[in-house]
Amino acid sequence: MRLLLDSCVWRPAAEELRAAGHDVSHVGERGVDPGDDEILRCSLEENRVLVTLDKDFGELVFVLGRPHPAIVRLVDIRARDHGRATLEILRNYSQELARRAIIVVERDRVRIRLPSAEIP
Repeated sequence: MRLLLDSCVWRPAAEELRAAGHDVSHVGERGVDPGDDEILRCSLEENRVLVTLDKDFGELVFVLGRPHPAIVRLVDIRARDHGRATLEILRNYSQELARRAIIVVERDRVRIRLPSAEIP
C-alpha cells in the first residue's frame, strides 16, 4: 500500500512499513514540514494513505470539507508501536482504506468513518 507518514509519526516506523513491502514516504524525509493543508493535498494527489497523530486533519475534512485520501490517526499509541499499529490496520481494514475511510486507532478500540457519500 502507498503511505504518507506525517512528521509526527515515529520515523523508524517508515522502515518497518517498507520492510513489510509498503511504498512509504515520510514528511520528515521531504524536508521542511509544509503544513497540514499541503500534506493532505499531497497524500490525495499521490494516492497515499495518510498516517498521522494530528487531530487537525479531522477539522480540515469535516469542518472545512477538504477532499481527502484514507486517513489513519494514531491516538495514544507509543512511538515505537506506530509501525506495528499501522501494519495491523493495513491488514485488517484494507477495504475501508480503499474507500477513503478515516480510521482512528486507540489502544483499546478502532473507529471507522466512511466518506459521507457512502453512509446510508
